Amino acid sequence: QVQLVESGGGLVQAGGSLRLSCAGSGRTFSNYAMAWFRQASGKEREFVAAITWTGGTTYYADSVQGRFAISRDNAKNTLYLQMNSLKPEDAAVYYCAAYPYPYYNPTSSPDYWGQGTQVTISS
Repeated sequence: QVQLVESGGGLVQAGGSLRLSCAGSGRTFSNYAMAWFRQASGKEREFVAAITWTGGTTYYADSVQGRFAISRDNAKNTLYLQMNSLKPEDAAVYYCAAYPYPYYNPTSSPDYWGQGTQVTISS
């Protein structure tokens, strides 16, 4: 079992930046590929970014490519999402998630989810 707790959400102006964190505990955090998803009000949850167990490879949705950066610190059992040049359409609840294997697979779903953190963008 892996427990995930997100933090860092809040209200930011369009064009601003925010960094989300996800603290993991339980089974060995560093063994798992990790990802961020988001869900805007009235919309389905969507993939944002993913990272392999070593942090050596990252993946991004087209909508955030070049603006967001996913990273991890396995010594601290923490996943990050640096969000820059935020747009109103980035507003959503952001969730971190863990896959039960070390490499990201876009055709599979994570096994573990955090409770989410709200990101609100003012224009």
